[in-house]
Amino acid sequence: MTAAAAVMLVAGFGLTACQGGEDKAAGGSSASVCRWHAGGVHGHRSGREGRSRHGHRSPAGKSAPHGARGSGRADGVDKATAACTVESTTASFVAAAAHASESEPAAATVKITNAPDKPCTIVGATTLTAKDDHGKSAPVETDNSAGGTEAVDLAPRATATAEVLYTDLNFEGSQSARDVCALQASEVDIALPDDTAGTVVVVNAAASPTTFNVCGTDVKFGAFHL
Repeated sequence: MTAAAAVMLVAGFGLTACQGGEDKAAGGSSASVCRWHAGGVHGHRSGREGRSRHGHRSPAGKSAPHGARGSGRADGVDKATAACTVESTTASFVAAAAHASESEPAAATVKITNAPDKPCTIVGATTLTAKDDHGKSAPVETDNSAGGTEAVDLAPRATATAEVLYTDLNFEGSQSARDVCALQASEVDIALPDDTAGTVVVVNAAASPTTFNVCGTDVKFGAFHL
């Protein structure tokens, strides 16, 4: 094997490291999530071939993945719409622009934007997990099974949006410490139905990095809509 071929082989392994739900970290260790860049700035698909950022291609002629929906046609042939996945979409998590009050929660927003080449569908429960940056509190995990899991079909480049309601102020503490929450996460993990979780950087309305501050454990994940 030539030196050039060896380099290409190693590069190929690096590109496909996230396949099967594991993203190889430095030193050869595995993480349980794939990187899922926020805000669509670093899209997962690029170029004319529809190649994902991990180097995967959508295999031609294979059956639709689990969670895909079929739409009937007059000629009796079903054309399946593939499930939206971490590989075929981009995601953003926008923290609440306004603080919660004692009567109203704060409202963050999850956005899932489809790739430019083909439609996909979100059907089933999507999971959201937030872990404190310093590991000082238990993670918060929720899904939108109560909020609604009806199918949402995304055309190419379309975006589905869901609200996340939570409390970001500590009303039991002193006035000066009200904005100090036990959980402060600069990233969250989002897993679309039947898919590997992806890590999303928390941003504010101006798309600048911020933190998802959660006081308590009452986090409600709403249904996706167009």
